[in-house]
Amino acid sequence: MDIADQTQERIERLTEAEQRFGAAKPESPQPTGYCLNCGEPLADMRRWCSADCRDDWEWFNAHCL
Repeated sequence: MDIADQTQERIERLTEAEQRFGAAKPESPQPTGYCLNCGEPLADMRRWCSADCRDDWEWFNAHCL
C-alpha cells in the first residue's frame, strides 16, 4: 500500500466519522448583505458592520437563545 492509498483510506475514515457524528463546529451564519446585528446595509459580504456589532451578536446568541 503506497502513500496515496493510505491517504485515501484516511480521508474515507474521516469522512465517515464526520457524517456519523456531525461536524464538530456549528455552522456559522452566512452573510446577507446586511449587518446581522443592527441591519445596516453592507457593500461587501461581511456579516457585521463592526467588531462591536459582532461582539453584541455573539453575546446575544450565547446568552439569550
